[in-house]
Amino acid sequence: MTAHAPGATPRHYLMCEPTHYTVSYEINPWMDRTRATDTALAVRQWRTLRDTYLDLGHTVDTIDPIPGLPDMVYAANGATMVGGVVYSARFRYAERQAEGPAYQKWFADRGYVTHTAAATNEGEGDMLVAGDLLLAGTGFRTERTAHAEAQELFGRPVISLELVDARYYHLDTALAVLSSDPRDPQIAYYPPAFSPGTRAVLEQLFPDAVLATDDDAAALGLNAVSDGLHVVVAPGATHLAGALRERGYTPLPVDTSELLKGGGGAKCCTLEIRE
Repeated sequence: MTAHAPGATPRHYLMCEPTHYTVSYEINPWMDRTRATDTALAVRQWRTLRDTYLDLGHTVDTIDPIPGLPDMVYAANGATMVGGVVYSARFRYAERQAEGPAYQKWFADRGYVTHTAAATNEGEGDMLVAGDLLLAGTGFRTERTAHAEAQELFGRPVISLELVDARYYHLDTALAVLSSDPRDPQIAYYPPAFSPGTRAVLEQLFPDAVLATDDDAAALGLNAVSDGLHVVVAPGATHLAGALRERGYTPLPVDTSELLKGGGGAKCCTLEIRE
């Protein structure tokens, strides 16, 4: 039986305007310091993304961007929040390490319970809530020990997923959660981004998953944001958009091509606040 979209639910997001965005270093295959970046265009694209969420009725909070942290726009990497508890990010690369404490302070200042990570992890970049499960990527950025730490903190089963293609260095570049309904969680993913064993696990857990094509993945189409009905997706992921429509979702193409130069799309820019 093919799963279909269950319906939209209001979401609460944290975002960071790319005021200081540029590509000044290279820590993933998408980044190229010799290619010019247009900060003003990145800001315009980001504002369109934010306004899309607001138009859908979602709540968007913002964190102040910090000079010298050009990747802070990728808010999803800043933490993982489940049930009102915040698990801080602990970045692999020195260039981004100050982002973890900045995001943790934002949450702490607003009265949220925060937990300082002992293990290297890059927030929702590698940890995605799918129903009662926490899908957790590893292989490039996040250590497996972080998966165990998150399981103890959140009290949810954590499914470790091995990433094997450097272009898809975070889980949220290779897999999108379409519905977090515990009764019928739904995902889309790009099978070649994962190890054979991980692919077998995903096939068992999500036999009706939407499978992305090479072109969908290369457009970072899986770096998508779904509220259970509407899916904000890269315009270049045309096959994925068609497959989503067939399942009853409404794809909303939003251009984040300037931010793609840093290796991120809509999901990278969007940290979900789960009270």
